[in-house]
Amino acid sequence: MGADEQASLNHAMSHDLRAPLRVMEGFSRILKEDYGPQLDAQANQHLDLVLAAAERMNTMIDALLAQAQLTNEPLHRQSVDMSALAREVAREQLGVLNGAARAEVVVTDGLVAQADPALLRRVLENLIGNALKYSEKVDCPRVSVGVIPETDPEVFFVRDNGAGFDMECANKLFGMFQRLHSAKDFPGNGVGLAAVQHIVRRHGGRIWAEAAVGQGACFYFTLDASRHHQRRTER
Repeated sequence: MGADEQASLNHAMSHDLRAPLRVMEGFSRILKEDYGPQLDAQANQHLDLVLAAAERMNTMIDALLAQAQLTNEPLHRQSVDMSALAREVAREQLGVLNGAARAEVVVTDGLVAQADPALLRRVLENLIGNALKYSEKVDCPRVSVGVIPETDPEVFFVRDNGAGFDMECANKLFGMFQRLHSAKDFPGNGVGLAAVQHIVRRHGGRIWAEAAVGQGACFYFTLDASRHHQRRTER
């Protein structure tokens, strides 16, 4: 998609889609505030459902815009101390996620990635944030960030001992707005992993996961082609 087409799409999402949504939300709120006392309980509940749906739609539009902007961001690959970055991200996540403060986060020393620092941060924010969120209900939540030894290209991972998921549903993991757990149990909008996959692919890598229900999950990812392939390309 060209820059002009992308700009048109962004405008459509930010303006054309939001305009009717604002009308729906605005009049529903007026009905609720001005006529709520005159309506029965079921009618008020219906209005609450409309307002909640409008809020979800706004969130989805925001997510689509963020994904579109992510596509246009330039990639500035450099050597990144991923151990330091992962620890920084973990400290931030532990401070803002409810129930995450008691989790143990273990990051392997000496992790180095050839990546865009800002985009790699987004990857770690999503993966570590998810690991903490989905393990917050276990007795001793533990999250590990590391690398599989002697892999080419290097395979990094983020592992947790939380809720896990059914591997039969793994094909839905990286789809936009796809969720394997109910929002009631684990809040979220289902866009984080789609963004992670997009970033990883922009780096020439891939991402996949292994899990079992009630036994945690592990997300693996690479960020570039194999060193063997790079050596052949440079000749």
